[in-house]
Amino acid sequence: MDKILVLNSGSSSLKYQLFNVDGDKYEVLAKGLAERIGIDGSFVSIKIGEGEKIVKEVALPTHQEAIKEVFALLLNGVLKSMDELSGVGHRAVHGGEYFNKSVLINDEVIARIEELCSLAPLHNPASLLGIRAIKALLPDVPQVAVFDTAFHQTMKPEAFMYALPLEQYKKHKIRRYGMHGTSHLFVSREAAKLIGKEGNIITCHIGNGASISAVKNGECQDTSMGFTPLAGVVMGTRSGDLDPIIPLYIMKTQNKTVDEVDNLLNKQSGMFGLCGYSDNRDVEAKYLAGDPDAITAMQVYTYSIVKYIGAYTAALGGADAIVFTGGVGENGSMVRKMICDRLAFMGIELDEEANNTRGKTIEISKPGSKVRVFVIPTNEELVIAQDTVKLI
Repeated sequence: MDKILVLNSGSSSLKYQLFNVDGDKYEVLAKGLAERIGIDGSFVSIKIGEGEKIVKEVALPTHQEAIKEVFALLLNGVLKSMDELSGVGHRAVHGGEYFNKSVLINDEVIARIEELCSLAPLHNPASLLGIRAIKALLPDVPQVAVFDTAFHQTMKPEAFMYALPLEQYKKHKIRRYGMHGTSHLFVSREAAKLIGKEGNIITCHIGNGASISAVKNGECQDTSMGFTPLAGVVMGTRSGDLDPIIPLYIMKTQNKTVDEVDNLLNKQSGMFGLCGYSDNRDVEAKYLAGDPDAITAMQVYTYSIVKYIGAYTAALGGADAIVFTGGVGENGSMVRKMICDRLAFMGIELDEEANNTRGKTIEISKPGSKVRVFVIPTNEELVIAQDTVKLI
C-alpha cells in the first residue's frame, strides 16, 4: 500500500488530500486546506474520512509553515509518521511545451517551472512554494508535478498556432496552451465509460474560471483558453475572448498602464464587470429577481459557452456527448438548462428532473437524445495521485 499526499498550492492558500492506494483502489483518508498564508487570520483545516471538519487558527507566515501545520494535523490521527508517505503530487499549472505529461521533480524541472512563471504568474510561483517546502521538510520523498497544460499538448498546429509572425512562436513560444487539463482529462475518461466508447466528447469545465475542450478518442483537439487563462468563454472576473485592439485602445484613450489593463481584464471583467457579481449563485438570484444587468450578464455568459460548443461540434465532426463539470457546471442547473435549450438543434433533449440534481454524476439528457449530456464532478486530485503512483 502507498500513501500519497496531493498538494494544490495557491499564492495564499494550500489545498491537500491524503490518499491510501491499494492496487487500483484510491481511498481519501483526509483532506483540508490552509488559508490566508502570509496574511492575518490564517487557519488550517482537516476532515478525516467522513468525520467532522476540524479548523485550527494558527499563524502561517509561509507555505513551509502551512505544510508543517498540515503535517501536524495528519499526524494527529491519520499517519503515525511522515515516513509513511510514498510520494507527494503537485498541481502545476503551466508546463509550456516542455512538459506533455507528468514528471518526477528534480532541480531541472523546478528550473523549468520557474522559467514559465511569466506565463502563469498567479499559479506557477505558488506551485514552486509548495514543491520547495516539501523538499525542505521531506527531502527523501519523491515529488511529482502534474501540469494543467499537459493534456492539451496533443493539439495540432492548426489549433494551437496564432496568426502572428512566426518568430513570436519560435522565439517567444506564444501559442495556445489551454488550462484545466487535469479536469478535462478526468471527465472525458469518465464520459467515455458512460457512453461505451471514447468518441467525440465536449467537456465544459465551468467555475469562476472556465474552459471548453474538444476531445476525440481520448485526445484533446482544441481548447478555449489560450496563451493564458484569460481567453475563451466569459468567466467570473475574466473577460474571455475580445477584439485584441481593445486593451491597446483602453491604454491609449484612458491613460491606463499595462498592469492596470491586465487587472481590468482579469479581475474586473467577466460576470463581475457586467453586473457587479462574480459568483454564479449571486448572478442567478439577481437574474431571477429581474435585475436587467444580471439578465444581460447571464445571457452573454451562456451564449459564449454555446458558441464554443457549436464550434467544437464542427471541429470534431459531430459530438457524442457533452459534459458539465466545475463548480457551476456541477451545481448550476439554470446555467445548464439555458445552454442546452439553445443546443436543441443538435437533437439534445434535456431531462428537467435529472438536471435539478447537484454535484453528482448523472445523465441529464433524455433517452434517445442524439447528443448525450452528463454532469460529472471533476476529481483532479485523484488524477494527480494516480500519476504520482505511476511515476514513483
